Amino acid sequence: MSKMLGLFVGLLLLGLAASVKFDELFQPGWAMDHFIHEGELLKLKLDNYSGAGFGSKSKYMFGKVAIQLKLVEGDSAGTVTAFYMSSDGPTHNEFDFEFLGNTSGEPYSVQTNVYVNGVGNREQRLNLWFDPTKDFHTYSIFWNQRQVVFEVDGTPIRVHTNLEHKGIPFPKDQAMGVYSSIWNADDWATQGGRVKTDWSHAPFFVTYKDFQIDACECPVPVTSTASANKCNSSEDKKYWWDEPTLSELNLHQSHQLMWVRANHMVYDYCTDTARFPVTPAECVHHRHN
Repeated sequence: MSKMLGLFVGLLLLGLAASVKFDELFQPGWAMDHFIHEGELLKLKLDNYSGAGFGSKSKYMFGKVAIQLKLVEGDSAGTVTAFYMSSDGPTHNEFDFEFLGNTSGEPYSVQTNVYVNGVGNREQRLNLWFDPTKDFHTYSIFWNQRQVVFEVDGTPIRVHTNLEHKGIPFPKDQAMGVYSSIWNADDWATQGGRVKTDWSHAPFFVTYKDFQIDACECPVPVTSTASANKCNSSEDKKYWWDEPTLSELNLHQSHQLMWVRANHMVYDYCTDTARFPVTPAECVHHRHN
């Protein structure tokens, strides 16, 4: 009994938020008339009047957020569906999934980006190895003091490593909200903006289910110091994301990431010498970017 009580108290100390129901974790951000609830499913609609988006009710620091998506079917050129975490303000931190629509028959691509202290320009793009419009797939972001990992169905597609010892800033001092939206971005999203949204195919729908947040919830407003103290492990409390085994990818995950990069990556800012004549500092030191 005492062990069970200790476990219960330990779970209370973690301050985690975990759920699969939209209304418990999120609230509409804009265009509420473009939200469609069908049982456990949520659909967001994009038409030539508006897109739609939602955000988490709380902010979080460290842990894992995941969402299951079925992306826009058919000719989705010009549309973008985003799933991301972000803090507030001009020096915000941000982790992005952006799913870029395509013309029918072309592969669906996903672009990831990392902002640190308000600076982004760290885009990577890959073609998914499945059709994300035919079934639900899980997209997740894992974040601790050592790394940020983007995953698709449990397979890591990108790692952003803490290289503070090399003088490179790492996002670990700002609590983030969790967001998703669909909007028209035909000025850049498909073939660099050459293919525009065909509104004769509207409305466009993205479908969601199984919203999960297993992370350290931070009251709003709260200082970065208070968040760090609350969400870092100590002698009194242990968080699962601070386990030593999660400080870097294991061997299997490293092989998965190498497979993704070798077979599916189509753009990496680290190798774009036109944009970056001088290789970005983190690219020099990262084993996995």
